[in-house]
Amino acid sequence: MRKKIVAANWKMNLTLGEGEALIGGILEAGLRLAEDRQVILCPPFPYLVKAKSLTRNYPHFFIGAQNCAAEAAGAYTGEVSAAMLQSVHTDYVILGHSERRAYFGETGPLLKKKIAQVLAHGMKPIFCCGEPLDIREKDTQNDYVQAQLAESLLDLSAEEISQVVIAYEPIWAIGTGRSASPAQAQEMHAFIRSALAGRYGNEAALHQTILYGGSCKPENAADLFGCPDVDGALVGGASLQADSFIGIVNHL
Repeated sequence: MRKKIVAANWKMNLTLGEGEALIGGILEAGLRLAEDRQVILCPPFPYLVKAKSLTRNYPHFFIGAQNCAAEAAGAYTGEVSAAMLQSVHTDYVILGHSERRAYFGETGPLLKKKIAQVLAHGMKPIFCCGEPLDIREKDTQNDYVQAQLAESLLDLSAEEISQVVIAYEPIWAIGTGRSASPAQAQEMHAFIRSALAGRYGNEAALHQTILYGGSCKPENAADLFGCPDVDGALVGGASLQADSFIGIVNHL
């Protein structure tokens, strides 16, 4: 049975004190999660140690970083390596978020190197893929996402791909207040699963966790999570308030 996950991407938001208060509010809700359910909190780098400490007694809670370097070590001022993240007991690493691709020029081959670093250090990548509005309007989103998968993921072994969580981000729905309809989300998630099946077989594809990452809110979470190929969400803005994030997790 594949994992069902809600992951919180705080992006470049919150002070340490605000982050502590947010985690405290989430934990105080007393969420009851089934064995196959997980919550992943992805704060900015400086807060990873504190977040891990606060959640250490909560077995369904995991900590993720928002990025890592493609190189193992060296003269890369300002970068954070996979080894550094592993040393502070990070569980997951978000890679290929649309903002990293757009603002920092991250490419498929670069992300392939980052994925290799994360896997080599015993952590799990959350690999983001998805199309911008012009691609959606041309109805070529499947080809676009297929190319992203091929560039960064599909050379992995079956064992390696089983450690990856995929997050589908319709870029036109991130931070815009728009969301893909449940039907649009399901269609793309099913396509991604079929692409994995073509490479790794149906059994492996059925065990792959695929998250929706485009303006998920408490109001639309139930409909999205009710889709057979949607296994949870990578949540941005709605993860910055305890009540809204809890509302999403309660639909998992």
